[in-house]
Amino acid sequence: MDQTLNPAQPYGYASFEGKVAVITGGTQGLGYATAELMKARGAAGLVLVGRTVSKGEAAAAALDGGGCRAVFHAADLRNDADVAGVIERVDAEFGTVHAFVNCAAATWRGTVWNTTAEMWDEMLGMNVKMPALLVTGLAQIMKREHVAGAMVLISSIAHHGGNEVLWPYSTAKHALETLVRSAAFSLMPEHIRINAVNPGWMDTPAEHETQQRFHDAPADWLVEAEASQPWGRLLKPPEVARSICFLASDESGMMSGTSVDLDQTIPGTGNLPRPASVPEHYPWENQ
Repeated sequence: MDQTLNPAQPYGYASFEGKVAVITGGTQGLGYATAELMKARGAAGLVLVGRTVSKGEAAAAALDGGGCRAVFHAADLRNDADVAGVIERVDAEFGTVHAFVNCAAATWRGTVWNTTAEMWDEMLGMNVKMPALLVTGLAQIMKREHVAGAMVLISSIAHHGGNEVLWPYSTAKHALETLVRSAAFSLMPEHIRINAVNPGWMDTPAEHETQQRFHDAPADWLVEAEASQPWGRLLKPPEVARSICFLASDESGMMSGTSVDLDQTIPGTGNLPRPASVPEHYPWENQ
């Protein structure tokens, strides 16, 4: 379990050589970019978790080979039994695990005016309970196999407090931050580390769907959105994946319980806008 860095190790020590990683939401966007980078850095095994079978099988096939065994596991992570099935599949396929990245999340919109009890159940279930159950189950495998593993949970810059349409989402992500810190303390004796990465506005397929579904955005919404940003673009999955892989690798040493903001805003600075009027309803469905 020795994670002490060798000062003579060449640049690029964020290696996954011989390691097995589990990535929820690993079939597209940030999750897939992370899986690609882990393979490039030597991962021996990847378990990609997602709901859409055709997309998941294609992602696993693209990453399989070249010394890396990639498998897709279909799961609806709103279902506790499916969450347990992820842990069982990882153990059955590889018998060990070295890294866990949770990119899966509920991201729909809701306000103080229209968020129902059912909506709260889904938001907190997907963004707090589900990753907590996976942390517990995968940590048990790591402990059994004497693995000094690392976990990275994807939170959000909104955990500081979201705008008027992100009330349940920002609440859930703030709870996830506390989950990370508490788990880090509990897992420290086993040399298992856990950290959070908090991306801001990111250019992903899921964001495109969100913009069109909830905000009536045109097909080319990204052009205007990027022009409005300080860097002239939105975050891209590969650059966020590099931060994830740093935290999930030995290069980050004993870093644990940290929360890393990755955004073009600095929370607590700048002018505070007045809240906008919001729709009474959003097209949320429990599906």
